[in-house]
Amino acid sequence: MQIRPILAALRRHRLATLLIAMEVALACAVLCNACFLVVQRWKLIQIHSGVDESALAVLTVNGFDPSQAADVNARMLTGLRSIPGMQSVTVINQVPFGPQAGAAGVSHDPGSFKNTIGVVDFVLGGPGTYEALGLKLVEGRLPQADDYRPATNFAPPDAQVLVSRALADHAWPGESPLGKDFWCDKLHFRVMGVVDHLARAHPHDWGTQATEWTVFTPTLPGGSLAGTYLLRANPHDLPRVLHEARDAVAKIAPHVVLDQENSQTIGDLRADYFKSDRIMIDLLIGVIVTMLGVTALGIVGLASFWVQQRRRQIGIRRAIGATRTDILRYFQTENFLIVTGGIVLGMALAYALNLLLMQHYELPRLPVYYLPIGALVLWGLGQLAVLGPALRAAAVPPVVATRSV
Repeated sequence: MQIRPILAALRRHRLATLLIAMEVALACAVLCNACFLVVQRWKLIQIHSGVDESALAVLTVNGFDPSQAADVNARMLTGLRSIPGMQSVTVINQVPFGPQAGAAGVSHDPGSFKNTIGVVDFVLGGPGTYEALGLKLVEGRLPQADDYRPATNFAPPDAQVLVSRALADHAWPGESPLGKDFWCDKLHFRVMGVVDHLARAHPHDWGTQATEWTVFTPTLPGGSLAGTYLLRANPHDLPRVLHEARDAVAKIAPHVVLDQENSQTIGDLRADYFKSDRIMIDLLIGVIVTMLGVTALGIVGLASFWVQQRRRQIGIRRAIGATRTDILRYFQTENFLIVTGGIVLGMALAYALNLLLMQHYELPRLPVYYLPIGALVLWGLGQLAVLGPALRAAAVPPVVATRSV
């Protein structure tokens, strides 16, 4: 199959060819970036929280004076632990996918803004919280009884803490973090261990790199650590246990107010937190399907129009010896050239669109491998779309040429 006659035919139909090529280019740009966004959102939804989500729930109360924190904690811990099926109840300041309570910037030096590490989430938990969460220690040691100290302000002073592996790799790349010191202004912390995973309360707000920059700080309940309780039960019993715990609050501490919205299982908190991301994924998939469908219809319409216009030409070629395969290959090659031109332009548009998204929505750069994947999809779509009209063209009998004379 020679390309020159095909190009000559396309030059005689410049406008139609340009319109289809522009449609393919737009589809290429949208396809690459929309697929990239879908993958980014999907990765975020699949984040490993590091905790035993199926067995955990959180119950939050408020409306009490800070001076009543110790009394509220004592009442709530005693009352909630008496619920049948409750395995443990501990005090915590935040959980993955719940309200954020402990984000702060940290650095390698006290009071320094030059040698910074970044903004991390501080998870403050009372005795038994580490075990209840189901965290996995990968290096160092677990908190001991004397590691739990009262928080004088934001957190206990000179606290021995656990850091997530993601934070350790970021703060001390290529080094063991054990025994390393870091500061939150002048508040000092020392690393005693590393946990495999521990997600932030709001991972969505920090990008994929920093979703697990967390510090678990053993803290004695009281003061600022009050009102939020981590409940652990058998996964089959957890919905009932949480329901009974919510109902029991009015009897345990009548003067507090139950936070209905944030008193849920961790699984439900995750589902609510990522609800908008799932909607966005559905919308993007809808945009991809619609764009590809419109592009395919455009190719089918143009190919059908050209087949109708070229029936006499096709009949003449058949009369002088062209086979059905020759006719089919002609239209498929013609479509391939048009789609290829659109793809080349579309790759440039894809990067331009990605730069715009990076500037306004802080997205990472589009990986290069999305471009050949998008090209393959559009080449395949083009060949499938032109197949029907091409088969009809190949079926034109040679007698059509003689009837037109």
